[in-house]
Amino acid sequence: MDIIKLSMDWAKAEVFSAKIVWLFSVIELLTAIGFWYWGRTPIAKAFIWPLLVMGLLMIGVGVGLYTANHPRITQFENEYHREPKAFLEAELQRTSKSQRDLALVFKILPAIVIFAAVVIMLTPASIWRAIAVTVILTAAFLMVVDSNTEARNDAYHSQLLALMP
Repeated sequence: MDIIKLSMDWAKAEVFSAKIVWLFSVIELLTAIGFWYWGRTPIAKAFIWPLLVMGLLMIGVGVGLYTANHPRITQFENEYHREPKAFLEAELQRTSKSQRDLALVFKILPAIVIFAAVVIMLTPASIWRAIAVTVILTAAFLMVVDSNTEARNDAYHSQLLALMP
């Protein structure tokens, strides 16, 4: 297995994830606009700001994913040709750290969903329900994206380990 191709494919998949996050953020923003334009009920009006804020937040998440991973596509090749063993060790360390980080994400996001669900059950106020529903929607989406990221990271890490001398 060519380590450069493996690494570049991983980085390209991460860039694709950033684009998926951007698509979701656009959907959230368009939904906020739709509620603003067509919403007539108090709950519809309550969704405008939470969806707008989360949509903008998700744009930031997408930008972070993109700016962190797009440069890697070309950096990987340069770093590998400069020092192949150091590149492999650095990628193993980075993917190992990512495994720990993702394990934490899959503890935090479900806790946020549970807290938001409790808010929905205990609060009759439209704005708090709209905030909680928007948080659950966004956290669930992030868990979908991060599930794929975790699987891709685990596979990449395993393939890197197999390439160790």
